[in-house]
Amino acid sequence: MTTKTAAAAAQATVYGYPRQGENRELKKVIEGYWKGRVTAEALRTTACELRRNNRQELTAAGIHEVPTGDFSYYDHVLDTTVMVGAVPERHRAAVAADALDGYFTMARGTQDVAPLEMTKWFDTNYHYLVPELGPDTVFTADSAKQVAELKEALAEGLTARPVLVGPVTYLLLSKPAPGVAADFDPLTLLDRLLPVYAEVLADLRAAGAEWAQLDEPALVQDRTPAELNAAERAYRDLGTATDRPKLLVASYYGRLGDALPVLAKAPVEGLALDFTDAAAANLDALAAVGGLPGKRLVAGVVNGRNIWVNDLEKSLATLGTLLGLADRVDVAASCSLLHVPLDAALEKDVDPQILTWLAFARQKTAEIVALAKGLAQGTDAITAELTVNQAALSSRATSPITRDPAVRARAEAVTDADSRRSQPYADRAAAQRTHLGLPLLPTTTIGSFPQTTELRTARADLRAGRIDTAGYEERIKTEIRDVISFQEKTGIDVLVHGEPERNDMVQYFAEQLTGYLATQHGWVQSYGTRYVRPPVLAGDISRPEPMTVRWTSYAQSLSDRPVKGMLTGPVTMLAWSFVRDDQPLGDTARQVALALRDEVGDLEANGTSVIQVDEPALRETLPLRAADHSAYLDWATEAFRLSTAGVRPETQIHTHMCYAEFGDIVQAIDDLDADVISLEAARSHMQVAYELAAHGYPREAGPGVYDIHSPRIPSQEEAATLLRTGLKAIPAERLWVNPDCGLKTRAWPETRTSLENLVAAARTVRAELDSD
Repeated sequence: MTTKTAAAAAQATVYGYPRQGENRELKKVIEGYWKGRVTAEALRTTACELRRNNRQELTAAGIHEVPTGDFSYYDHVLDTTVMVGAVPERHRAAVAADALDGYFTMARGTQDVAPLEMTKWFDTNYHYLVPELGPDTVFTADSAKQVAELKEALAEGLTARPVLVGPVTYLLLSKPAPGVAADFDPLTLLDRLLPVYAEVLADLRAAGAEWAQLDEPALVQDRTPAELNAAERAYRDLGTATDRPKLLVASYYGRLGDALPVLAKAPVEGLALDFTDAAAANLDALAAVGGLPGKRLVAGVVNGRNIWVNDLEKSLATLGTLLGLADRVDVAASCSLLHVPLDAALEKDVDPQILTWLAFARQKTAEIVALAKGLAQGTDAITAELTVNQAALSSRATSPITRDPAVRARAEAVTDADSRRSQPYADRAAAQRTHLGLPLLPTTTIGSFPQTTELRTARADLRAGRIDTAGYEERIKTEIRDVISFQEKTGIDVLVHGEPERNDMVQYFAEQLTGYLATQHGWVQSYGTRYVRPPVLAGDISRPEPMTVRWTSYAQSLSDRPVKGMLTGPVTMLAWSFVRDDQPLGDTARQVALALRDEVGDLEANGTSVIQVDEPALRETLPLRAADHSAYLDWATEAFRLSTAGVRPETQIHTHMCYAEFGDIVQAIDDLDADVISLEAARSHMQVAYELAAHGYPREAGPGVYDIHSPRIPSQEEAATLLRTGLKAIPAERLWVNPDCGLKTRAWPETRTSLENLVAAARTVRAELDSD
């Protein structure tokens, strides 16, 4: 690997980097701006400092070419919508009045204007804002953000590469605007969009860009011939434009399949491919098309989505094979490092042995740099790095932390009967109606209530020793009493305890299960200013003792109405964690399911008649290729049923899903065999209700009538209108009334009014049904 070709080609780069700062400075300054405590100028200054810090950090680590344009105040797809001028009609006045406030209006909405719909970015837990397009959409170029951030890097003397969402992916991620026919295909706008991209690229070239990256992750999904033809046309037109930088078309999250020969033949100067989970498929396919002669290949050999150390020797072997398939081979992560925390070295409470197994963004950057050096100069140049790496891999492979014989024996003993309820749904539904005595259109919430400053302070005081456990628990009891009292006064039918003791719906359980590791600084962006700390699944899973029974039972003691027990389902426990990569996901899901089964049984034994096991990640974890769906859904739905099937017929099992395209998994939703499902529906105008009806879904459902990811308060009439729409698809005896999702991120004033309006809407529609 010391050839002239290797030495010339092997440079290190990344596609994107965590945006928030080491102490989540971006979150704090944006939320301060929203509250009027921070000026727009102060917000821009902080953002500029964060971008500069990232560039300097990457350069100091040995990255040869830094990305620009990957930074965002809220979402990079929303940034693209601004870049191409596709601002929805309802947001144009706000954008014209103030570009920054208008941007946040598109993201969050106002009391009078609804935001853009939000959904999951491919099979990740990142959420993007869905572009709204129609046959009348007019695109106009606005390259100001991209040019400004490029100039920042160039002014520091850096080699920089602007990163843009590619035009094909942008259109494939879009939806018809409100009022546009549902069968409108945004891809028909490609010829209208390409000149705008060409103009942006010309502006970047004029500003000094040598290369520009166009991200096309949508091409790793199954694509029709028409969609592949659109990709061919897009990169033929952009590639033959004369006034542009060199083009690097990037794909990630999987194998390119039929799109690979299309891009390989395109008149662009480089491709970036994922060689981690998709390594064999992309490598073989690249060889089959004759490689990329005369072109640059950026090889994503470091996993950008998980947090385990890379196998450097294995990656070097892959890189060595790739040398003969392209004119130049550079080294990168498989995707943007947006999906991992910033720095494992910040974790002071992690077992030192386990810490050696972990690689966050800074550690992954070091791996990329080491691999580029090893590829260019030979393995002797990175002997020390290889020695440390092999020791970490060996430590993890042989550690007793990763294997519990008792857990494995229990999982192996599971039979099909363990994942089946004792009675069919029709019989269960009759028993539940008798037992619970709920009205038509019963009202409930998804689980969490606002996490107030007082609650966060109480947790911080407990950690710091400023209060003892007894003092903390008294604060939690007070909050539960207040939440139960409010729900009773408001008239909600099935109550929740509000989850005041929970920091996060996954982390809370992970901290009580063996095999999981919680971090203190492992923040990852989920959407906007919402950051989560995914726990690390390092070993076999078991439940030493009950996790939720005490607080659920206490809440139930305060009311004669049913109080839901609230659990996070096995698929979501995996999807929103950093999962182990040394065994099949299905095996890990079964371990988590058995732990949750114990919890469900204890809740029921202690008098809980309604138990909700949330699976919002069921759709997001769906593999990107249809050929892989069946195997995933088999173990995913089995894990849910294993968690819940042991209860009596009169115990009502709920589940919840949000912010995803549910139409792809309606059969899987049916296969869960939950008695009631609640789903996000407010932003998508009850689309999911019609999808359930088209499938013939036979159970009860609560499509949401209150969009909780916006500060706007839905009126009583707005909620009633959504309910009436829902009734066109779901019979009244099977329709529930609830918000889209949990209320953790909302403030109490808006929560009170919104839920009062929700209950009033349910009463109004009940009265209408009674009068018919």
